[in-house]
Amino acid sequence: MKLSEAKERIEKLRAAMRRHDHLYHVLDRPEISDEAYDALLRELRMSEEKYPELVTSDSPTQRVGGKPATEFKKTRHKVPQWSFDNVFDFGELTKWDERVRKLVKENQKAKNIPIEYVAEMKIDGLKIVLTYENGVLVRGATRGDGVIGEDVTGNIRTIRSIPLSLSEPVDLVAVGEVWLPNRELARINEERKKNNEPVFANTRNAAAGSLRQLDSRIVAERKLDSFAYDIDVLQLRTKNQEPRTKNEEPTTQEEELRMLERFGFKVNPHHRVCNNIEEVEEFYTEWTKKKGKQEYGIDGIVVKVNSREVQDALGYTGKSPRFGIAYKFPAEQTTTKVEDIFIQVGRTGVLTPVAALAPVRVAGSTVKRATLHNEDEIKRLDVRIGDTVILQKAGDVIPEIVRILPEFRTGKEKKFVMPKKCPVCGSLIERVAIGSQHLKSNIKNLTSSQSAAHYCTNKKCFAQEMENLIHFVSKKGMYIDGLGEKIVEQLIVEGLVLDPADFYELSFDDLKPLERFAEKSAANLIQAIEKSKKVALPKFLFALGIRHVGEETAELIAEHFGALAAIRAASVDDIDAIEGVGEVMARSLYAWMHERKSSALLDRLLKHVRIENQKSKIKNQKFFGKTFVLTGTLSSLSRDEAKAKIKSLGGKVTSSVSAKTDYVVAGEDPGSKYETARQLGVKILDEEEFRKMMN
Repeated sequence: MKLSEAKERIEKLRAAMRRHDHLYHVLDRPEISDEAYDALLRELRMSEEKYPELVTSDSPTQRVGGKPATEFKKTRHKVPQWSFDNVFDFGELTKWDERVRKLVKENQKAKNIPIEYVAEMKIDGLKIVLTYENGVLVRGATRGDGVIGEDVTGNIRTIRSIPLSLSEPVDLVAVGEVWLPNRELARINEERKKNNEPVFANTRNAAAGSLRQLDSRIVAERKLDSFAYDIDVLQLRTKNQEPRTKNEEPTTQEEELRMLERFGFKVNPHHRVCNNIEEVEEFYTEWTKKKGKQEYGIDGIVVKVNSREVQDALGYTGKSPRFGIAYKFPAEQTTTKVEDIFIQVGRTGVLTPVAALAPVRVAGSTVKRATLHNEDEIKRLDVRIGDTVILQKAGDVIPEIVRILPEFRTGKEKKFVMPKKCPVCGSLIERVAIGSQHLKSNIKNLTSSQSAAHYCTNKKCFAQEMENLIHFVSKKGMYIDGLGEKIVEQLIVEGLVLDPADFYELSFDDLKPLERFAEKSAANLIQAIEKSKKVALPKFLFALGIRHVGEETAELIAEHFGALAAIRAASVDDIDAIEGVGEVMARSLYAWMHERKSSALLDRLLKHVRIENQKSKIKNQKFFGKTFVLTGTLSSLSRDEAKAKIKSLGGKVTSSVSAKTDYVVAGEDPGSKYETARQLGVKILDEEEFRKMMN
């Protein structure tokens, strides 16, 4: 057979197999037997072995790799992978709906677009991000921390419902869920029992464990499946592979799902367009009754605003999209007994009461303790040592006590009293309003909707210091491998480590004499410390353990300022101006950066650590150092758009006029801010002047 003839035959075989893969794994409408399919595959494999120069990455023969990988490479997502906030009842869902409608009403561009929702299944699996170039799969990655994921392309190729090539030559980033059928879980667990291996608790754990197998041949045996549900990046192309100039992007979430189907993805058929939140509730109620009856696990529904224009207008918080919410099914509940209540001291000094429980299995795992949050929660529940309680997992993850069962009381139950002194260091305790920035909060003035926590007043409390140090070296922080809780505690007790900078001043000779250390373990730890010295700015910020600055907030701050020096020089208003960062976060970060002790710590750390700066979002610094106040209605752009534009040019926007304000932008019906600006002599810009200034 000539090469040209072989090429033609191979292309026909591939086209036929792609068609049959789609019919079988996506549409569930097979046209040929398994034996016939295997014959086609065998012919294709033999042809490619004879003509190796004709093998392509999207060939059906390339779904299962050869040698196992040694590790997964990290990959940065083109678009951050946000996670949805959760609600657990119709009341919470209604409040979310009200917030959406309020924000849309305030948005100039979106306010006239009718609000409708798309309700979809929340699949209990593992989120994946799929990248295609010119219609061919080039990368499959896990969500990871939302910014950095793991490249699991070899394993993704084994999943038959994920197309290796699309029906059209598009550049695409699609998001979906990998899941394991219930029947497969039963089969896998049977095999693991025979081999005396621990069984998987549920399909989610099994799917996650399978996709992270280094040997793709094992993954292929697990028969994973998938659904696609989102498009993050889309570039359509002509037959000549040139980018199309005509805008053909979907305008709604529903159109997005249809487009994914058109490209060849498997899309969950059970989704519905809802005209209002009541119709969402109907859909939710239907599927609450059907939970557990599908071949895949579901733990709720996902509700998204249908219009993509409205989605863009609503945007994101520091943690999640405003345009969508996860409406979780009622958690699995069980009963158990409170054997004791003890206190944990966290890295911020907060004292958290924790219930020690008689071990009980709930939602796929054994639970031995549950947080009681604070004294107010204990009083609300009226929970006592010895009580029989109803336990559930909030969002099927976090154990929580729902209520007590007073009918089981014997009279021997003991009320828990919060200690007046820290159980670790013996220092005095202060009761502080939750969310307060100051330890001197007036508890007497708490409203009925507020709560309070107990704090250890000793900033050098051993428990706080240890938790801070554990946080600093954790995977999500500086990631010093080998520094677990016991080793950190040992280093503190030995007087070798008192603050994070001390880790970088440890030597081999410091570690070798210690218990549990030998030459090899000491050398390994020194090597791990050395490896951690190169760190991305967001991870460094998070590692510092600054109150209210979590992973996603750290990412937002790093992306905005680009460098640690810029963050240290920023004002509260500068930080507060960042989309997704509130005043409480801004004040907390500013206070930490300007506190003498923490500033000195930073200086010491910077002698050892090399921080990889982010590319700042602020490119044009035209408004750098300038403060704007917006008042009245602008005809050509919304208040949010004006804010975003000012920030993009390096300026900041505040809500009130002062002598430090540089410009007041006045639209129609400007109000009192206009008069204040005039009295203070602040420059007032009309809309035309403002637009000229921006250009």
